[in-house]
Amino acid sequence: MTTRRSWSVYGTLLAIWLILIGWQSAEHVRVRRSARNALRHRAQDISSVLALVMRSQRFFVTRDRVESALNELVKQGEVQSVELLNVSNDVVASAGAPIAPIDVPKGEVPRDGYWDNKTQTVTLMNLVDLATNIVVEHFPPRSGTNAPPFEDGGPPPPRPEFDSHPPQVADSTNTPPPGSPPDGLRGPSFRSRRPRLSEEEIKAMISKSGVHGFIMVMSTHNLITTVRNDLSLRIFIGILAAVSVAGYGVAWRTLSKTSDLQIRLVRVSELNSHLKEMNLAAAGLAHETRNPLNIIRGLAQMISKQPEASTEVRGKSREIIDEADRVAAQLNEFINYSRPREVRRAATNVNAVVGEVARALNYDVEEKKVHLQVQADPILIEADEQLLRQALFNLVLNAIQAVPMNGQITVRAGRRNGAGAFIEIADNGPGVAPEHRDEIFKPYFTTQEKGTGLGLAVVQQIVLAHGWEIACLPNQPSGAIFRLTHLKLFGKNA
Repeated sequence: MTTRRSWSVYGTLLAIWLILIGWQSAEHVRVRRSARNALRHRAQDISSVLALVMRSQRFFVTRDRVESALNELVKQGEVQSVELLNVSNDVVASAGAPIAPIDVPKGEVPRDGYWDNKTQTVTLMNLVDLATNIVVEHFPPRSGTNAPPFEDGGPPPPRPEFDSHPPQVADSTNTPPPGSPPDGLRGPSFRSRRPRLSEEEIKAMISKSGVHGFIMVMSTHNLITTVRNDLSLRIFIGILAAVSVAGYGVAWRTLSKTSDLQIRLVRVSELNSHLKEMNLAAAGLAHETRNPLNIIRGLAQMISKQPEASTEVRGKSREIIDEADRVAAQLNEFINYSRPREVRRAATNVNAVVGEVARALNYDVEEKKVHLQVQADPILIEADEQLLRQALFNLVLNAIQAVPMNGQITVRAGRRNGAGAFIEIADNGPGVAPEHRDEIFKPYFTTQEKGTGLGLAVVQQIVLAHGWEIACLPNQPSGAIFRLTHLKLFGKNA
């Protein structure tokens, strides 16, 4: 039965495990969020460099220059593709593989980006503001003439009113801004030139080819790898925690059971000591009872032998003697049962012991005209000869009391399973009912009218003291078999 204290320990262990799992889950979410933020910051850094380069240019810039710079970004591997968009979100310049269609329009990409785990990419838009440059295939001609589109000298025209970025003035050293690609979008060949276009033509070109925004697609392969490795580590920590909690729970349960067993052992030891004391006291009481019982028996015999005693007095005296003999026999068996069994093993000849038992019971055998047959092999076993003699005596006597007149009793002994031996006593009496075969070895259980119920209990004590086994089996066609097994052969007989 699980105690309240054990339930408290198990609940605490479960709470600790749940807290640890929650902590690891929160840490994994934090790591994933940090990895995403780091990727967005990296994309923002790249976008900042791109914006700085775009703002360093004048109003017109050729597509090949822009795409050349964008290709330098794509070659690094982090950026898979870049697209520059006009005010209508149409592509005016690109680098890398074409951006596949996504679930939302290009102008409505979420601020945190569109994450696609299937392709392991993230699509980001307008991380920083770009300069409103016009991307052209080549410089436009002057309006209404065949003159070159730009003439040398003079400052470039100002940007239109809707351009939020002021024109940039290039320095004389042509030093590239930090982080710009090697070939850049710089060029002194067109910084000092200005177009000869009307305002309407410029507005039309801005609407069609002006850089209004951009879309960048970056690989999330490294991010996914980092997140998966972190998740594997968190799962491993969770498994270790679960194993630790389970192990501690099992250890606590074992400790609790061990403590309970120790308490029970102490109680059993105390009870055993008490029983031993009670056993000694009962044995002493039985021993002391025999003295007055013998006096009563002697007085009854004296009364029965008096010449002036009537027939009735002599009959009553005989009953007293019989009862005194019966009680004395019970006391003797009780004292024998209560005596501790100390086994002194030695080489014991089974044939000799069986022969002595048969001679001791010769009077009972002849009185009932029982046919006692001995079928024992000449074997030596390791046993206490005196205790073995007492056990066989009780078993044979029990068989003699069970069989009818002219009954049959057979004592067998021989080898069994190589180094073992067996002894069995079979009779043709009424046998033992199946429901009584496990009860007959208990003290004071008997099926005979004159039995004390201690004879077979003494036999089981002797058998258990030797480490043997005894069983009551049915005999065919009638009767019972008491079989002793696991007897160990001695020396060379093994």
